[in-house]
Amino acid sequence: MQISSMTGFARQSGSMERDGFSLSWVWEIKSVNGKNLDLKVRLPLWLDEISLNLKNTAAACFERGNLSVALDVSLEKKEAEIRVNRPLLAKITETAIELYRAHPDELARPSAAELLKVDGVLEPAKNRFNDAETSDICRVLRAGFEECCIRLQSDRRQEGLKIKAVLTEEVARIEELVRQIACLAAVQPQQLKQKLAVQLAELLEGSAISEERLAQEAVLLVNRADIREEIDRLNAHIKTARQLLDANQTLGRRFDFLCQELNRETNTICSKASDIEIINRGMELKAVIEQLREQVQNME
Repeated sequence: MQISSMTGFARQSGSMERDGFSLSWVWEIKSVNGKNLDLKVRLPLWLDEISLNLKNTAAACFERGNLSVALDVSLEKKEAEIRVNRPLLAKITETAIELYRAHPDELARPSAAELLKVDGVLEPAKNRFNDAETSDICRVLRAGFEECCIRLQSDRRQEGLKIKAVLTEEVARIEELVRQIACLAAVQPQQLKQKLAVQLAELLEGSAISEERLAQEAVLLVNRADIREEIDRLNAHIKTARQLLDANQTLGRRFDFLCQELNRETNTICSKASDIEIINRGMELKAVIEQLREQVQNME
């Protein structure tokens, strides 16, 4: 699968004509961020049987994201059947007969034609479909949903390309900051030695300090503040990030984990460093990594 965002929107409409009925429909899918693939579907009750198939279709196109699916469908029989509301007809007939018997001289004998004209007795039974028709309808709607998923997939991939460009810029910025930190770290041993010499001279009030003792103390300080290992790991993570971007595959979970590792190494650098410039670069690096991670949260 290609690099893809988890946010997107798609709509697919269509219609079909059969001898006994006509059908028109509109699928809409809205996709937002999600740790896993979650499908929420709103369908007419008589179409619940296709829900499982929809989940399988979506799973074939997407790995992650919260998908809200809605179907607007219009179905109508070309020749509507007539349904007789027999309970209502029975009550009306019984009442009519009782009235006629009570007033035979004043009322006409009740007729079937007159009784059937009463509102609610005859009801057009629209949209009643047999099994073959229902199967045909479900097949067409499933095909429409698949087309809608393909459209959403395309929309998410277009958005993913935009995010990829941003990620590439952020990774380049991280690489530059790591390079600057490495340059500052390279001159740190000599700076620590000079700083230590001044501090010891002040402490000892001008007494002579042996070069050997000064070197020993400097080595201890340098070892405590040594960030070369963290820099090496940061460079390795940067290389991995570029490989993920160049692979043009889904990268959300892996890149999110990579951001955690980048942040962990940066925190260690900031805690170990004694040079204010290194600390400042480290804080800037943390901000860029957070921006990177925010973008990654949108990736599938």
